[in-house]
Amino acid sequence: METDPLYEKVSAHLADPPSDPVPAWDPVNQPMIRHWCDAMGDELPIYTDAEAARDAGHPDVVAPPASLQAWTMPGLRMRGFRDGTTRAQAELVEAGYRAVVATNCEQTYHRYLTLGDHLYAVTHLDSVSTLKKTALGEGYFLTSITEYRDQHGELVGEMSFRTLWFKPAQEQDTGQAS
Repeated sequence: METDPLYEKVSAHLADPPSDPVPAWDPVNQPMIRHWCDAMGDELPIYTDAEAARDAGHPDVVAPPASLQAWTMPGLRMRGFRDGTTRAQAELVEAGYRAVVATNCEQTYHRYLTLGDHLYAVTHLDSVSTLKKTALGEGYFLTSITEYRDQHGELVGEMSFRTLWFKPAQEQDTGQAS
């Protein structure tokens, strides 16, 4: 069986420690919940109407579970999240695997987020595939796991996020670089 030095180099980051905790820019708040609901077309009243939320057994409005990741997203400057995942991605980019596409995301929610929750996230590289041939081009799949915790350290949710880092098929066919 032929060895793949790039796979070996990238998968070595599986042993890297998780990222330092990356705090959300802001606590969970009504204006951002409203913006998220508007952008997603989510009209469930427990997200925007305190009375409806109380009638449903919540102390106040709650954030849509699917907004979990939005609270701690790093932004364009990619603050935080310096872990095996970002180092593995850098190795792939350096080797010419510059195109990326998200392939799947799975989230688990342990409770609703409530107004005032101040989340932080910790992520780590969970898996690296061997070189795969896909319709997009040859590349490697990276999977990271992110844990989301509130200001008390309570685990409120988790996310598994898989991306494909690849050289587009047309570049491979013509030998051109991007």
